Amino acid sequence: MGNAVVQSIHVHPVKALRGVSPRTAVVEPWGLAGDRRWTLIDDGGTVVTQRESPRLALAAAEPLAGGGIRLSAPGRQPLTVEVPEPSGTVLVDVFRTKVEAVPAAAAAHDWFSAYLGTGVRLVHMDDPALRRPVDPEYARPGETVSFADGFPLLVTTTASLEALNSLIADGPHAHEGPLPMNRFRPNLVVAGTEPWAEDDWIRISVGDVVFRAAKPSARCVVTTTDQDTAARGREPLYTLARHRRRDGKVLFGLNLVPVTPGTVGVGDPVRVLERASDEARAAEGR
Repeated sequence: MGNAVVQSIHVHPVKALRGVSPRTAVVEPWGLAGDRRWTLIDDGGTVVTQRESPRLALAAAEPLAGGGIRLSAPGRQPLTVEVPEPSGTVLVDVFRTKVEAVPAAAAAHDWFSAYLGTGVRLVHMDDPALRRPVDPEYARPGETVSFADGFPLLVTTTASLEALNSLIADGPHAHEGPLPMNRFRPNLVVAGTEPWAEDDWIRISVGDVVFRAAKPSARCVVTTTDQDTAARGREPLYTLARHRRRDGKVLFGLNLVPVTPGTVGVGDPVRVLERASDEARAAEGR
């Protein structure tokens, strides 16, 4: 790990849409600043993602000063959306967890509904410090998260992707590979590790910011969606199911929770402060 560094940073202002790759990002308790503070919901208040609407992969959200966003998508004129005034909230169902959010202006609802061909609304999380706790099975008191799937940040490593692509190349769907990292929609991509090194991480630092590992990231059908075409295939879920299955889930990447605030940047050193293997050796009295 002596040469491990941040290769890239990714912020997705709207859940399920394309985002941006800044050189630096502020780490807040609930994730990178501006990451997944917006999401789409259907008429029943349930979050809409690429699971249901793969075409969201082709839409993009650019962050603006003050928390607003600029939307773009094929066949649609760009639209600027300002942060809505918190004059009223709606209940959002995020994977069976109820979260309050503030609806955007009607123009945003119309823009997305026309793009997807079905009625949706855009909502904003006004106060992530209060709105949504991290899964209590893995959380510590007071930890919260934005509209991310479950945890403040997701980290992946280039070495693990290379190892996965080698496995795909040897399998029945080799024509689908090699896959790019954007299939996994991470926040931090780390280079300079061994393959699957992240499986052993309990606590790491990125520059001066400390994170704890919450749990490995269980992957879903979104990873089979080509982020440039919205077409779906079989990989990487087919290969992950054969080589990276645990407790009925297929795994790639690691969910992180910030321990300290700060700023992370491309090129920052990544250091392992505590490993699972360290605990095992201590338990054995080594």
